[in-house]
Amino acid sequence: MKFLDQAKITIKAGNGGNGCCSFRREKFIEFGGPNGGDGGNGGSIFLKAVNGLNTLIDYRFTQRFKAETGNNGTSNNKTGSSGKNLVLKVPIGTQIYAEDKKTLLYDLIKENETIKIATGGKGGLGNTRFKSSTNQAPRKTTDGKLGEEFEIWLELKIIADIGLVGFPNSGKSSFLSLTTRAKPKVAAYPFTTLNPNLGVLNIDDKEVIIADIPGLIQGAHKGIGLGDKFLKHIERCKSILHLIDINEDNLFARYKIIRDELEKYSPELMNKNEIVAFNKIDLLDQNEISEKLNNFKEYFKKDFFKISILKKNNIKELLRVLK
Repeated sequence: MKFLDQAKITIKAGNGGNGCCSFRREKFIEFGGPNGGDGGNGGSIFLKAVNGLNTLIDYRFTQRFKAETGNNGTSNNKTGSSGKNLVLKVPIGTQIYAEDKKTLLYDLIKENETIKIATGGKGGLGNTRFKSSTNQAPRKTTDGKLGEEFEIWLELKIIADIGLVGFPNSGKSSFLSLTTRAKPKVAAYPFTTLNPNLGVLNIDDKEVIIADIPGLIQGAHKGIGLGDKFLKHIERCKSILHLIDINEDNLFARYKIIRDELEKYSPELMNKNEIVAFNKIDLLDQNEISEKLNNFKEYFKKDFFKISILKKNNIKELLRVLK
């Protein structure tokens, strides 16, 4: 299934039913009078965040949604039935923007969180409502009100515990495949991952959701490479796992490029907990590894991990930090 994290849809709440103009005419009943019922209310449209969805693909092909119209009132003072409400299910983490794509209306971050996005029209009044001492036989009715209709943007920001970042081919997809049941595409060429992938890591009776964010390169915040299309998914991650290929010539320069791109996209990302891991240590001997990492330590004063996803070296130690 193709990942889709943005969709534009048109929503139309149901119109209210019209009021009825009717008079009571029954045999052997001397006095009649108005008995037209009110129209039913139009159905409203709700958005509900549900578990089990991780894409907006359902809104790619169907882009217009309409709730039911209320029925017209009838004689004998019978009110028309109201139109059924329409509930649109979206993934947890969906943001709803106005048509201008800038005004945030709602942010659904909790399971089963439900909001009314469009209100149905109110039903019209039947002629019974207009009976008075001076007007015993009114013929006046009102039409139902129109339901709200407008366009909105749905935008999904993945909610995960860990966000995987790093240059293309640093091992992010391989790490996700090894540690979870996710099956991302893995290959020896850049930009193998074109869409975010989610996996669930089970460790020590705890579930950790990991999001593999497509590879970043210098200038990503300006749209270079895959651009900043998927950077937004990092915003809601609790921690960042930064994978670096230890075979690169200047490790700190590669590290700094990714950090700079994250900061240029959103300075708030700098406040997130960061774990750094050097991958592919199986391709170098111990002296080469020590030399490279000693140079890195001159600039980076925090702890980091040395791993080999291929050989599964030090993976368990890293996972216990992620939980």
